[in-house]
Amino acid sequence: MAFDYKKEYKEFYLPKNKPEIADIPEMNFIAVRGKGDPNEEGGAYKAAIGMLYGIAFTIKMSKKGSHKIEGYFDYVVPPLEGFWWQEGIHGIDYTRKEAFHWISVIRLPEFVTKADFDWALSEAEKKKKQDFSKAEFLTIKEGLCVQCMHIGAFDEEPATVAKMDRFLSEHGYENDFGEGRLHHEIYLSDARRVAPEKWKTVIRHPVKKCI
Repeated sequence: MAFDYKKEYKEFYLPKNKPEIADIPEMNFIAVRGKGDPNEEGGAYKAAIGMLYGIAFTIKMSKKGSHKIEGYFDYVVPPLEGFWWQEGIHGIDYTRKEAFHWISVIRLPEFVTKADFDWALSEAEKKKKQDFSKAEFLTIKEGLCVQCMHIGAFDEEPATVAKMDRFLSEHGYENDFGEGRLHHEIYLSDARRVAPEKWKTVIRHPVKKCI
């Protein structure tokens, strides 16, 4: 049975649809940075997703090739995630998608080193005959956060965020957006197969205790 991060770490990937506080540990990711509207057809965001999955599946399928990764175990590729921000504001203005800056990521298993990542990037470039140089090996430790499962279309997220903000004020916390502390989403549904009203997205915000 392949190791499934969503099932083994439900506290990070499957929160309830009511806000909760979580302490998120350090994790390694494949990451691609960019800016602009993620819905733009043929845009930078869709190209980034292609790079992420190209490298992710190269690592997963390395078990069938000559490059052996020390400590490898079979696993389900973790879900797509995204860190989002806009210049000059805390949080997100959903009406200004063209102003988005983003870091799209897919979690790496703990056994993947920077050297393994570099090999996979090079291998993906050869197979896809594309430039993958925008992809990077990124380590993130989010720390103290509030998170909640959002069910529905992305444009309906403000209602869930408002619920999270109310929870914070009632429990002695406040948002702590800043350098490296960003609006974070984890995408659990396949948008090609699931109706928007049923999409499941984990929304996570950095927080701190009120002084």
